[in-house]
Amino acid sequence: MKRHLMQELAAWKEKDHRKPLILKGARQVGKTWLMKEFGRLYFKKVAYITFYNNQRMKRVFDEDYDIERILVNINIEAHTEVTPEDTLIILDEIQEAPRALEALKYFCENAPEYAVVAAGSLLGVAIHAGVSFPVGKVDMLELHPMNFREFLEAMGEVRLSELLAEKKYSLIDDFRGKYIFWLKNYYYVGGMPEIVQYFSEHKNYDEVRRMQNSILEQYENDFSKHTGSDALPRVRMVWNSIPLQLAKENKKFFFGKIREGARAKDFELAIEWLQDCGLITKVYKVSKPAMPLKAYIDFSSFKIYLLDVGLLGALSELDAESILEGNEIFAEFKGALTEQYVLQQIVSDTEYRPYYYSGEKSTYEVDFLIQKHRKIVPVEVKAEENLRAQSLKAYCGKFKPEEAIRTSMSPYREQEWMTNLPLYAICNL
Repeated sequence: MKRHLMQELAAWKEKDHRKPLILKGARQVGKTWLMKEFGRLYFKKVAYITFYNNQRMKRVFDEDYDIERILVNINIEAHTEVTPEDTLIILDEIQEAPRALEALKYFCENAPEYAVVAAGSLLGVAIHAGVSFPVGKVDMLELHPMNFREFLEAMGEVRLSELLAEKKYSLIDDFRGKYIFWLKNYYYVGGMPEIVQYFSEHKNYDEVRRMQNSILEQYENDFSKHTGSDALPRVRMVWNSIPLQLAKENKKFFFGKIREGARAKDFELAIEWLQDCGLITKVYKVSKPAMPLKAYIDFSSFKIYLLDVGLLGALSELDAESILEGNEIFAEFKGALTEQYVLQQIVSDTEYRPYYYSGEKSTYEVDFLIQKHRKIVPVEVKAEENLRAQSLKAYCGKFKPEEAIRTSMSPYREQEWMTNLPLYAICNL
């Protein structure tokens, strides 16, 4: 399989002032595979160390930060001779060894000639638990589930993916049926690499759902292992409420939907924990659509999305037929699934950070706002070919943006006051 982040890893390798790299990302998004594949493609040798159930290597880093001594132990553990010019050192599950995380500072300062990549699924949780982070001494990249373009390539549709990147809409329109077919499959399968790999070979929807449920079960196990007895019920309640929250017409996260009488202060830490794990994305409301958007964040109002559209379908117990062929029962949730998909592509396949905006007294809501160069661009999401965009029209009537986007199943078209961007081309925001 091909991951687009590989290009950024290759660029990191050639940097003049390269620092140790931390690869962030939730469990099962493919960090270990990507690091090993990067080593295979761009280095002669790979020294792979995992700290999972590896007390010996934890003790190596607990002793002191003597890089020469640490390298000798890495040689022994990885059964290879680490040389700076041609070896990639991989430190996996680094959150299990806090002193190894801190040691990255000393690799940066005392041995910058060595290429070191570290990763950890629960790294954010570990840092907030008091682990010392080497601020300013590491480079950072984040790996998400596979985006739609990566999914197309995994299905053997490389040219369809390339057309999206090239923005050749006349040709894209010619293959609109194929794009919609694969988009609906992506809604169901999602972007977890192991599942995408399996689906590319077998096309078995029942097994895909079994694999998705297995990943959800692993996440639930993480809840039990890494949260205290007080926090565990709250984490589970927040997690299980997400499909309900997104199914509402107003997708703002309401604590009262978790349980009657719930208050923000009771669940803030649970939400933060899920965010630190990379399992959810919070999209904040802004009080004013003005530059810079970050200056107008309303921290009390936000929407929560899962890391993956396929996992949202599994958590919601949606069957394949409903998603692929559609039915009246599924109609209400279709908007939630589509908005989850769009958010996922913005996060993983564009440079933008999404926000949202609602009018006074919530008379209308713009699904997403992005800051594009010096412009604030509203984005309204439509699940089908419905070309009515009342919220977007109300927003544009009030704020007169230079650019406005409606994304739907309709082909690309530019209108006087907005552009319709096909859902399968949302990477071109």
